Amino acid sequence: MPAPDRFRPFPTFFLGGFECSTHRRPDGKRLDLIASTRHDTMAEEDYAALARHGIRGARDGARWHLIERIPGQYDWSPVLPLIRAAKKAGVRVAWDLCHYGHPAHVNPMEDGFAEAVARYADAFVRLLAEEEGQPPAICPVNEMSFWSWAGGEVAYFNPGVRHRGGELKGRLVQASVAAMRAARAAVPGTTILSVDPIINVLPKHPEDTDSARAYHDSQWHAWHGLLGQAWPEFGGGPDGFDVMGVNYYWNNQWEREGDAGKTVLMGDPRHRPLRELLHDAWNRFHKPMILAETSIEGTPRAPWLRYVGDEIRAAMRMGIPIGGICLYPVLSHLGWDNDRYCPNGLFEMDIINGRRPVDAPLARELARQIALFDAFDRGEPVLEEPDAGPAFAEAWHRSEAARLSAGAEAERLEAAEPARDTVNERA
Repeated sequence: MPAPDRFRPFPTFFLGGFECSTHRRPDGKRLDLIASTRHDTMAEEDYAALARHGIRGARDGARWHLIERIPGQYDWSPVLPLIRAAKKAGVRVAWDLCHYGHPAHVNPMEDGFAEAVARYADAFVRLLAEEEGQPPAICPVNEMSFWSWAGGEVAYFNPGVRHRGGELKGRLVQASVAAMRAARAAVPGTTILSVDPIINVLPKHPEDTDSARAYHDSQWHAWHGLLGQAWPEFGGGPDGFDVMGVNYYWNNQWEREGDAGKTVLMGDPRHRPLRELLHDAWNRFHKPMILAETSIEGTPRAPWLRYVGDEIRAAMRMGIPIGGICLYPVLSHLGWDNDRYCPNGLFEMDIINGRRPVDAPLARELARQIALFDAFDRGEPVLEEPDAGPAFAEAWHRSEAARLSAGAEAERLEAAEPARDTVNERA
């Protein structure tokens, strides 16, 4: 049987994503996950480690607040070691330009933000083309929907405003469109990745139906804006992005009761398989995809990857062009709120004898999934694994780490509770 044509934007189907958030918390502290994980000083080893595990695609970030400390002046020293380390290891990277953080002299709620992102994109893709020797791949603004909720609805991080999520989302769309246009003008052939979560929001009671539907539908707004189907005044169009990056975690489905939310876990009859959510996204936009983020904490890491791999192959059998799965984060890290250690990566954060420890069960499952997708690409029959979902659900329920993660989610949602409205929750 001949192998079917496949969408493959990276050298390998699996990618590793390095957490690169740089936002400011409500207490004013700026996070820098690249620094706190020491990815900035360990980039060569980190990228070499990806390659050793058969991963030659990645997501990583350029820390804008360090690069443009002075308006219009770009210091590339914070990102050049990462660019060169990835190239040395033979890893193709999709670079996040703005991963929640930005220099102090710009504000996404103020005029001039889109122009600043566009100038930065112009300069950065020129640098990338020179360093990488090919048109680059970039994500101009990461997770516009989540950012609009976190920064514009509940003041969870910058810009720290409430009940203005719709306005912030529009401004982020405007900035992303401007950056896309500037990048393609500077380096024709630049690949534009647009990343946001896919979710399923359900009403708990009939009176919650309209609210749940509004939250559910909000996941599509930013992508519609990039394609010119919303906020047409910002200049989006059919070329607004090339690859749809969808993020999906264990808690991306929840029920809504008034202004509250509770995760709908796998095993609940209302829980929808990932393949169905991917089909919804494909039917709406007909854009090729990658699963841009997925992970879970603790011992369910390997069962979760098994479930995700099975669902992705099922979606591909339905004719959906999916070009990769990104383990995000591939490197465990400290939590945003309280520096709690989050064991959710293929690699643990601590360094022993110059290398990071590997989560052995996840590494074994990754190797198995790589072999399955290679066989799938060759057109060989790869059977579905109907027990993958139940096996993950059982592993989750038995995992103390997952229970702690659920508790952290509950605390975060409870803290945001007074500020919630009908615009954009975790989407």
